[in-house]
Amino acid sequence: MSGNALTNADSEPGAFARVVSGRKSKWVVFGVWILLIIALGGFASKLNGVEKNDSAAWLPKSAESTQELKLEGAFHPNWYPAILFFERDGGLNAADHAQIDKTVAALKVSAKPAAVNMVVHEAVLTQEVTDGPNAGKAAQVIVPLNLGNDGWNKLPDTIKAVKAAMGPASAGEKVYVTGPMGEAADEADSFKNINGSLTYITLGVVILILLIAYRSPILWFIPILSAGGALFVGEGIIYLLAKHAGLTVNGQAAFILVVLLLGAGTDYALLLIARYREELRRYEDRHEAMAHALHRAGPALVASSTTVAVSMLILLVAEMNSTKGMGPVLAIGVLVDLLAMLTLMPALVVICGRWIFWPVKPTVGSEEPTQHGVWARIGKRIAVRPRTVWVATALLLLIGAAGMTQLHAHQMASADNFVNKPDSVVGAELQARYFPPSSGQSLDIIGNAAKVDAVTAALKTVPGIDPSSVGTPTTVPQQIVGGHFYVEAMPKDPADSNAAKDTVARVRTALRAIPGAEAKVGSGSAMLVDVDHATRHDNEWIIPITLIAVFIILGLLLRAFVAPLLLIITVILSLGASLGLSALAFKAFGWNGVDTSMPLYAFVFLVALGIDYNIFLMTRIREESVRRGTRRGALVGLSATGGVITWAGLVLAATFGVLAGLPIVTFAEIGFAVALGVLLDTMIVRSVLVTALTLDIGKVMWWPSQLSKADEPGGGTLDSARSADDSVLV
Repeated sequence: MSGNALTNADSEPGAFARVVSGRKSKWVVFGVWILLIIALGGFASKLNGVEKNDSAAWLPKSAESTQELKLEGAFHPNWYPAILFFERDGGLNAADHAQIDKTVAALKVSAKPAAVNMVVHEAVLTQEVTDGPNAGKAAQVIVPLNLGNDGWNKLPDTIKAVKAAMGPASAGEKVYVTGPMGEAADEADSFKNINGSLTYITLGVVILILLIAYRSPILWFIPILSAGGALFVGEGIIYLLAKHAGLTVNGQAAFILVVLLLGAGTDYALLLIARYREELRRYEDRHEAMAHALHRAGPALVASSTTVAVSMLILLVAEMNSTKGMGPVLAIGVLVDLLAMLTLMPALVVICGRWIFWPVKPTVGSEEPTQHGVWARIGKRIAVRPRTVWVATALLLLIGAAGMTQLHAHQMASADNFVNKPDSVVGAELQARYFPPSSGQSLDIIGNAAKVDAVTAALKTVPGIDPSSVGTPTTVPQQIVGGHFYVEAMPKDPADSNAAKDTVARVRTALRAIPGAEAKVGSGSAMLVDVDHATRHDNEWIIPITLIAVFIILGLLLRAFVAPLLLIITVILSLGASLGLSALAFKAFGWNGVDTSMPLYAFVFLVALGIDYNIFLMTRIREESVRRGTRRGALVGLSATGGVITWAGLVLAATFGVLAGLPIVTFAEIGFAVALGVLLDTMIVRSVLVTALTLDIGKVMWWPSQLSKADEPGGGTLDSARSADDSVLV
């Protein structure tokens, strides 16, 4: 069987590769990208302005709490409570009461400053502890905030204005802004403080790794410039689609987009530049060398980015709006990343010439440094007993995966989602000593106005509901609007507790039993219940669909069944070990389990990104297998790609590791788990497990393609693989 029938390794570069690396056309490619960056870069800076971070943009679209939220706008649009808490151990004194009165008066001023125009002035409610051992020691002011369409983006500034209205605490007094909006503002403030510097931190990490990897003071600039250009263009396109085509972007997606594009883009650049350096040892003309590098590495890059993009688009089947919206945003970003690395970066590299590799410039006929490098030696050691190696490696990964029993995925309490305790959490802990645990976080019920009395009566009988709290609150001027009623009911338990969630189930069951009530239960615990249900749905659907999609892509790329199947199994092992070891680490960090969304995000990123390294390795092994046989091809493929894949893994792990330093536990956990998983993929799964499997199984890896039936040079024995002269790699 001829090599040309099985691979494009010895065929000539096509028109695309010739255009990108052409003597004149490279300048056209570069010019087009400059125009794109100029045209779209300005829009990139406006991306935060089109983010949708309100509850409806995050909640499941079809959930009952989302339906209630939409109806609630007729009664009070997007009201959510912040709680102003005042406490003095010896009892609030006259000055404290004067401060409270002054605060309430300031918030109710009609000619209010713009900073506090989200405060619902008529609805500010003051409560004080009047009986029991704590009488007179604490008071709270419940301040409903009208978030409106853009309120979530302005929330931190609004809370700061509210704090300014409160004034400083006097000696011995404790003053906090807490409640749902106080905690949300602290979380938003955490992102705001780091979001501007995230890009620079990530860039700094990537540049440092590239300097070490390339050992060149110049070459690192090309991947960074290309990835940065892709980020500007990608964010600009996403802004335009969000502004004019209805694409939903939230803060979470925009945040991860930066990390993903810089990390994945640099990975693609590393692989292509490594192949280009190989070709420079074969071709004097750098344009010809780049054309062949694109021709040979291009399919792996396309397959890799397609895997990531398809995995992201599968998120569209999610019920959670926050997850669903992330899919197309990240898919668009990755595809723009690919385009930049297949066009802008090659053009820049060819424009610059060989000098960018200074001080070690590759010359024609010089020895490829990878042939006697670390990975070549590791491959030879694996080849001695490949079956023992892959069995032992798989067992170690399974042992690591056993730690998943400590994962404890659940809806994390707001207080548990901060790495450190902000003022809102400290205030919530104090406030819970004096006031009902669900204070300010009622269940909101909307239904058929003709059934309001029946619904109210039923609510008072539901276990877990405080009967005295059922009714129309003073903060809502009208109980009946447009044929719908609005009532509130306060659970006896904290809103984020399992007991409160059980109460929601009982409330919904009781109200559904009332004919014609058409009651919708939302807010507080009801939202958490719907999020739990949606997350379970998303896990059950997205995980298997993603695995099937990745398997199909690998099958088309490698033209085989066995290899893709084994690669999928190795990635699952890597994922399990990553989550298991992460769970143990989180426990050591003192974090209270993981959020329900974390395992899904870790799965999607690790499968989509982790499979990249197997693609890079296996496409090279297949290319070499055509000429050398599978076992010799495995050793050559590992030695040729080992270094670049290791550095690529370090770059991606470092970029996601930036997330691990965030003050929000959910994002810190995702960053830690993905970074750990990427390191496992590059250092153990790809280099040891996959190589050992390929050496042990041999050409059966390519079944049922023609390559699985081709004769192996030297009879295909391991002895021949060990003794083969692999001095020429390409």
